[in-house]
Amino acid sequence: MKPSVFFELVEIKAKTASIFPFLMGTLYSYYHWHSINALDLILFFIAMFLFNMAVDINDNYWDYKNATGDESFRRKTNVIGVNHLNIHLVGWLDFSFSAIAAIIGLFIVYRTGLPLLYLGLFSFAVGFCYAGGPWPINRGPLGEFFSGFTMGYVIYLIAIYINVVHNPYVILDFKFYGDALLSSLLTVFAISNLLLANNIADQKEDINLGRKTLVYYLGKDNSIFILKSLYVLGYLALVCSVILGLLPKLMLLTFLITPIVYKNAKAFSQNPIKKKTFPLIIKNLLLITLAETVTFILGVIFNF
Repeated sequence: MKPSVFFELVEIKAKTASIFPFLMGTLYSYYHWHSINALDLILFFIAMFLFNMAVDINDNYWDYKNATGDESFRRKTNVIGVNHLNIHLVGWLDFSFSAIAAIIGLFIVYRTGLPLLYLGLFSFAVGFCYAGGPWPINRGPLGEFFSGFTMGYVIYLIAIYINVVHNPYVILDFKFYGDALLSSLLTVFAISNLLLANNIADQKEDINLGRKTLVYYLGKDNSIFILKSLYVLGYLALVCSVILGLLPKLMLLTFLITPIVYKNAKAFSQNPIKKKTFPLIIKNLLLITLAETVTFILGVIFNF
C-alpha cells in the first residue's frame, strides 16, 4: 500500500480533531493545577492516535461492505474500491491498530484508575459502532453528537484526568466534569459541524446508500441553520468559560478569526458541495482548534 493511499485510508487530514483536544486538555490541567503526567500522557497520545486511525479505517471498511446496492460508490468514491485494496488486509490493519491501542490503554488504566477504563470503553464502543455493527451511528441522526462529544470532550477530559489523577488537590466530582465540558464546547461543536456539513453535502448520496442522517430528518435548510447556530453557541461557551475562570482571558483572542469562520460558513451554506465548499468547514475546524490552542498556550505563559 502506497503511503498516500494509507494516509487517505486513515484520513490523516482529519487528525487535528483529536490532536488539538489532547493538547488543550493538557494545557487545562497545567493551567489550573500545574500537573503533568508525562509518561502516561505520551502513552495515551500513541493509543489515541492509533485508535483514531483504526476508527477511520473501520469507517471506510464498513462503508465499502455496506454499499452492496451502489457499486459506483465502491468503485469511484470509497478509498478501498478506488485503490483496489485487499478488504481482508484492511480489516486486519484495523484490528491491529485497535488491539495495540487497547493494550496501551489498559496499561494506563492500571496506572491511573477505573474512570479511564469507563471513558476508554465508551470511546471504543462509539468508534466501532460509528460505522460497524447492526445499527451504525453514521447512518442515523446521532452521528454529529457522538463525533463531537467523543473527540471534542472525551479526549480532552482523558488528557486532563491522566494529568491530575494523582494530584491530591483535585476532586473528581460533578463540577470537575462539568467545567471540562463547558470549556470544551467550542471544539465539540466545531467537530460536530464537520460531520454535519459532510452530511449536508452528501444528502443525495446518503439517501441512495440508505443513510438516514440528521439532514434526512431536518432537511438541508434547517441543518444549515443548526450548523451556523453551533458556531455561535460554541463561542458563547468560550466567553462563559473565560468569565468563570475556566479558561485564560487571552483565549478571547480566538474571536479574531470569527470573520474567517463566518465567511467560510456562509460560503458553504450558500453552495454546499463536497469538493468545492466542504473544505471550508474543515478549515474552520483547523482554524478554531489551532487558535484555541495557541491562545491557551499564551494564557498559560502569561497566566492571564
